[in-house]
Amino acid sequence: MAHLTENPADKERFICVYPVYINSKKTLAEGRRIPAVKAVENPSCTEIRDVLTAAGVNVLVENKMHPREWNRDVQFKGRVRVQLKQADGSLCHNKFSSRKDVMLYVSEMIPKLKSRTQKGGGSESSSQQSDGGKKAKKKKK
Repeated sequence: MAHLTENPADKERFICVYPVYINSKKTLAEGRRIPAVKAVENPSCTEIRDVLTAAGVNVLVENKMHPREWNRDVQFKGRVRVQLKQADGSLCHNKFSSRKDVMLYVSEMIPKLKSRTQKGGGSESSSQQSDGGKKAKKKKK
């Protein structure tokens, strides 16, 4: 992880990326900021950090929560600060000119991570079980 060499107040110029911004399981009202078809299922801060660090971007991970995130689990905690511009206002990387560029890049790269390709979608089976539980309750009268 890159460290700031200049004034610590410079981190205020870094943009914030919360996992909820690129989470396909969230609605726009819950904080998602990119189209659901391009979003990733339950991304974590470490995945966002890993992808951006591999791309050579200056990142900081902070232990903060998104204001609309009701789930206080550890997997939903965290915020990644990303440096888009230098102190003089010039871009750090040509491929990232905006916050949206960063979010779309991260959502495209997270599914390619080794941690994602090795494990199957474990969260899908748990959501199916909860649906089955609801149906069973309706049948009991």
